[in-house]
Order: sequence, then structure tokens, then C-alpha cells
Amino acid sequence: MSSPSHNRAASSKQTALRRQQQVLDHLQGQKQQTTELDPKSTIRHIAVYGAGIMGGGIAQVAAQAGYNVTLWDMKQADIERGLILVKKSLERTAKKLQKGSEWVDQTIRRISTTTDQLQACSGADLVIEAIVENLEIKQKLFGSLDAVAKPDCIFATNTSSLLVRDVMASVSSSRRQKSVALHFFNPVAMMKLVEIAYTDDTYVGLLELLKAWVYDIGKTPVLCRDTPGFIVNRLLVPYNSEARMLVERGDATIEDVDTAMKLGAGYPMGPFELMDMAGLDIGYHIMKGWYESAPGLKGDVRFKPTAQMEQMIRDGHLGRKTGQGYYKYK
Repeated sequence: MSSPSHNRAASSKQTALRRQQQVLDHLQGQKQQTTELDPKSTIRHIAVYGAGIMGGGIAQVAAQAGYNVTLWDMKQADIERGLILVKKSLERTAKKLQKGSEWVDQTIRRISTTTDQLQACSGADLVIEAIVENLEIKQKLFGSLDAVAKPDCIFATNTSSLLVRDVMASVSSSRRQKSVALHFFNPVAMMKLVEIAYTDDTYVGLLELLKAWVYDIGKTPVLCRDTPGFIVNRLLVPYNSEARMLVERGDATIEDVDTAMKLGAGYPMGPFELMDMAGLDIGYHIMKGWYESAPGLKGDVRFKPTAQMEQMIRDGHLGRKTGQGYYKYK
């Protein structure tokens, strides 16, 4: 005889599967419409929270596509640093697109800034959060914004490891219907992918609008249910973990693993080169979070940070951004 807890789990799984099929059926029926949708008729003003590498990059690509953006951060100095990076990135993009300095200036003018957290989302049709990867801080931010944002404003998190439903736990039930993850990749200006992760609460029709918006800013969207790591990190983190363990057991060298994956699997860079580029601290926090608490992944030894990784984090050897990771950089 089945236990009540077993029956509840089975029922929950069936509900999730029905929801997934519902989304797939809807999108199949709307496939032709995505390219015909004009996202600018619904999304005109975007608020981006976090002026760091990710937030600044998101603000840049949105402004490039003609959207007005408000960029928020806690300190004016952080905003100014972020805008310097945005301008440098725009200048590189301008050279590739054979655009002049006026194009760069016009794009920058579409980005306004503020340190006023609540004012930033005033009038926004879409809020994208790209702040520190800390669940409590994200929940507090969205809880505050939910009280002042327009009722039809869409909430999106750029989380790379947390569940959307957890990040949005402090918002109203009506807002959860308009909540997703929009997961961009670094560097935002160059990377073409955006993962759109939806929950059981997300309004299905919203996904078509967001797909059209992602195409409009020059990216390619993929859809995924709200699951740890979405698609890319769910596959990439175990791959990187296996590479680390292979080297730490003494089975191969870092250089040979990278060479093998580039020449044998056709990857543009090896796992250690990739970890250095992304930042070891990013991967570390994802793994640690999954190992300690992620549904279905908690206690999985593949995600337990190794002693060597812990030491590299303590030593500040985080990859390219610090001048040393698995490789040394000048």
C-alpha cells in the first residue's frame, strides 16, 4: 500500500508533467507567431538591477536594440564603473558593425541610471535582476519591487543556479504569473544564448512575448522548466567537475584534458580554460549550493567542491579576472 507522502510526490510529478505538456502544446501552436510579435508594443522600458559585468551587458544589448533602460546599483561609483565597461564594449561592437561614434553615443543615451531602488522600476515593463547570487538578497529585492512596480510589469532573474520559484517567493501570486528567469551568458554582448526558465505559475502566453523580445535584442532563446542550472549549467557543471576529478586523481594533466576536449570533441576551449574564463568562484558557489540544498542534487558527490578547489578560492585564484586560476595570465 502506497504511503500518503509517496502519493503526494506522484501527484506533484504528474501535475508538473501536465504543465510541461501544456507549455509545449501552446508553443507548438504559436510557433509561427513568435517572429511576427512586436515586443516593443508591450515592452518599452526596462529596469536592470546590478551594474556589474552581467547587468551592464544586459543594459547594453537592450539599449542597442532601441529599448530605454534604467540601470540601478547601490553606489554611484559602481554605476560609473559599469558605464565605462558598457561604453568600451559598445565601441568594440561599433567597429564590428562599422558604426560611428554617434551610434555609440545614441545607445548610451538610452541608458539612464539611479541609486534609488524603487524609482528604478517606476514605469518599467520588464525588470531584470543581475545582482549577487544570494537567495535572501534577491528575495528581498523582488519583494520590495513587487509593491511599487506596475501590475503588468514582468519580473526576471538572471540567476545561474537558483530556482525561479525560490527567488520569487516574496512576490504576490499575480506577479508570479509574470515571473521567469532570463539567463544571459558572459560576455553578454558576444554570447547569443538566453535561457528562459518558467515555473508552474508562469503565464504560458508570456513565454512567446519573451522569446520575441530575446530575438529582438539579437539573441536566441531556449525554454526550460524551473530546474537547478536550467540547461547549460546542469550539463556544464558536472562536465567541469569530472574534469577536475580526473586531474586531481592524477589520471591526466590540465593541459592534456583541455587539448583532448578541443581536438577530440570539437569544443572551442577545454574545461579548465572555460572555468578560468567564467571565474572559479561562480562555479564554486553553484556547486556548493547544489550539493547543500538543490532538489534532486543535494548530497551528490559530483557537486561537492574538492579540497583543491576550496584552496584556490581561499587563495583568490579565480581565473582570468584575478590573473591566475588553473593557468597563469599576464
